[in-house]
Amino acid sequence: MKLELFINFDGNCREATAFYAKVFKSEVKNLMTFGQAPPDPNCPVAEADKDRICYCDVLIGELTVMFCDMPSGHPLIAGNNISPTISVGCKKEVERMFNELKEGGEVYMELQKTFFSELYGMLKDKYGVIWQILYYDRETCDSSK
Repeated sequence: MKLELFINFDGNCREATAFYAKVFKSEVKNLMTFGQAPPDPNCPVAEADKDRICYCDVLIGELTVMFCDMPSGHPLIAGNNISPTISVGCKKEVERMFNELKEGGEVYMELQKTFFSELYGMLKDKYGVIWQILYYDRETCDSSK
């Protein structure tokens, strides 16, 4: 299991990540705009969003911090623009964590296959924390953990 942070911006992600990379003597990696992302007929990209950042990351110390711009129609709420992201190598654990975290909370995106993960979901827990949980194929399930 790996904990990461995801920070959202309102159109100035490119500028912000260049700033953070300079401050932390790192570099912006894996930059992809919404226009470069694989098309999804269920979620078309607005023309105004094509140059916004869909994803990039910056290594800060030993932590990979992920960044994106919010697409239009999804307003950025200052204070809620940072969400812990849990990457888990066991689909059963992804499902368990997601289901436990959603109790008393609000699901933003049910667990589903995306272009970047076989199983991904986003929710706000009962304490107001927005979590992203995803499967990554890097370890095996161990029920003793």
